[in-house]
Amino acid sequence: MTLCLRASKASAIINPSRSLKVRFLIPCSFSLHDSPSNNSAPPFSESHCEDLVSQLINEKPSSFSKFNWHRLAPVIHDPELFGRVLSSCGNPRLALRLFRWAESQPGFQCSEFLFCIILEILSLNNLMRSAYWVVERVINANMHGIAEVLIGRSMNSEVSVKILNLLLWVYSKKSMVEQCFSVFDKMIRSELSPDVKNCNRILRILRDKRLMSKATEVYRTMGEVGIKPTIVTYNTLLDSYCKGGKVQQALDLLSEMQRRGCAPNDVTYNLLINGLSRKGKFKQAKGLIGEMLKIGLKVSAYTYNPLIYGYYKKGMLDEAVRLQEDMVLKGASPTVATYNSCIYGLCKLGRMDDAMQRLSDMLANNLSPDVVTYNTLIYGYCSSGNLMKAFLLFDELRGRYLFPTIVTYNTLLDGLCRQGELKFAKQLKEDMIDHRIDPDVVTYTILVNGSWKMGSLSMAREFFDEMLNEGLELDSYAYATLIMGNLKYGDTSQAFSLQEEMLSKGFMHDLIIYNIFVDGLCKLGNLEEASELLQKMVSYGVVPDHVTYTSIIHAHLENGNLRKGLEIFNQMLSKGLTPSVVTYTVLIHRHASKGRLKMSHIYFSEMQEKGILPNVITYNAMINGFCKARRMDQAYNFLAEMEVKGIPPNKYTYTILISEHCNMGNWKEALSLYKQMLDREVQPDSYTHSALLKQLGKDCKLQAVRLLENLLDSE
Repeated sequence: MTLCLRASKASAIINPSRSLKVRFLIPCSFSLHDSPSNNSAPPFSESHCEDLVSQLINEKPSSFSKFNWHRLAPVIHDPELFGRVLSSCGNPRLALRLFRWAESQPGFQCSEFLFCIILEILSLNNLMRSAYWVVERVINANMHGIAEVLIGRSMNSEVSVKILNLLLWVYSKKSMVEQCFSVFDKMIRSELSPDVKNCNRILRILRDKRLMSKATEVYRTMGEVGIKPTIVTYNTLLDSYCKGGKVQQALDLLSEMQRRGCAPNDVTYNLLINGLSRKGKFKQAKGLIGEMLKIGLKVSAYTYNPLIYGYYKKGMLDEAVRLQEDMVLKGASPTVATYNSCIYGLCKLGRMDDAMQRLSDMLANNLSPDVVTYNTLIYGYCSSGNLMKAFLLFDELRGRYLFPTIVTYNTLLDGLCRQGELKFAKQLKEDMIDHRIDPDVVTYTILVNGSWKMGSLSMAREFFDEMLNEGLELDSYAYATLIMGNLKYGDTSQAFSLQEEMLSKGFMHDLIIYNIFVDGLCKLGNLEEASELLQKMVSYGVVPDHVTYTSIIHAHLENGNLRKGLEIFNQMLSKGLTPSVVTYTVLIHRHASKGRLKMSHIYFSEMQEKGILPNVITYNAMINGFCKARRMDQAYNFLAEMEVKGIPPNKYTYTILISEHCNMGNWKEALSLYKQMLDREVQPDSYTHSALLKQLGKDCKLQAVRLLENLLDSE
């Protein structure tokens, strides 16, 4: 029999009430049956088939479900004929329903060609929600070649752009970068302009995936083909640059958008302030806040928070506090993130009383602390060795119906391991598992590291094996911990074997790992081997930094080779490397401990002139030097200076001063310092007690402790 459906593109949008005449011209090798299972039924006549298709096209939606769809089953096995049937349906909803039915039939072979036809029908009739569903089906069927088919078909270019933009939108929603680029590129090559909203969506995906160079490429292409960027385009690209650390490119883009007549908004400035603050360019960031206020843009916590956090992170408390005050004056209310930044900065400096006061301030301002707040405070107390307070906050966190995270547990585990409480650390690990938080690589690395430090090699191996049995992949931090442990116990061959294992697993030659090796070898006294490793790392393209040189400087100073240590220090400066607070502290400690107080003071002044702030260890080195020289007034001057700068004394500060007062027989002053230490919740250790009681005979020490307790209780 001969069968053909003559249908033009225009027939896809005809009035559904019109009947369509069907003429049979093309040979076809199948028959239409009332039922697909009735193989013995005679073939329909041409007129019967004509009536059947006409009946389908003119069916009323209300009686649609009554139609005997199976009579059309043989049609779906001929894609070309089925495509013509779809195109001939005057009712686009009817065509979609027929397409959906066909998809559910066994043996139906869908193709990009058929998807294109139904998408054309739906797009011509502005049924874009239904077209969206079809595009979803295209993607689920992995028919990513549909863009080429759409572009290759001679059809209305406006319809093609409409469908291709829809395809781009769905790909972008699914973050399918490769497919997005493919469609974008095909459209550009075919001189079909993608919608600017889709370009913005692509830029957003590339930003989130840190593909900055690709984002720049898309932006340039937009300009070449005449797609006008919007404020969203610029802000998305600015964000991409800032997150990639390319702040200067972001500033250049700001100038470009202004030249092109696109006025930056508050989001633009907030992104730039965030990027500059992350790079430590605080002056420029603050300048942009002033610029915002000058042009009348509204500032908010999102404007101030990054800069406040940057100040606190660098220990610039005065600047942070002033900026917070300015923030409130300009009408921007502090948020939980603002307080969290403040708490983080104070915890980092060990100022836990002030950090807890900020928590009280939050509550007074009707702001609820979040898990980050508590994690930060717990970190602060763990770092200062006050585990009791840390666990009280852990209980309080739960009492507020907040859920501890893996960070919470890892912070507490690290605190326990630092104090050698491995038994409690194991119990806490079991507790986190009971609360359905699976230990990660960081968890096990902390436990392995804690075991190393306590000299428990068997327990370190136990945690290591457990980590592998759990199927966890070791990261660079885990390898670094294991290498450090092996070096500490003199097993250099095992340490180097672990490095080889890292390289075999695709890890690159890493500066941190080399620094661990250099430091470990220096501490073992293998200075020659450490120097050879320094040359080797350079040959692999790994540039030594201040940490590398500081390890070698420290080793030479500890060996009494002051001249060689200073030679390495000058070599470091000649390479343009900036010494760190640790570098200067090492030099200050060595000179001060040998009574070279003038030189130690020169280095102390020099570091501050270079903007390197001394820490509690630096001050302890200076105080120790002046105490040994019995120049107690100057030692106390350093104690007063560190407190003015917001650096609280630690147990070593007090122990140094107590020890020297006891050596000099100043018992009253020693006791006063001991009481001050307890009042400030700085926990003394065995060294403190030894310093306090070292002048007494062994049989008098118990009596001395009791006398000490009575004296303190009476005050």
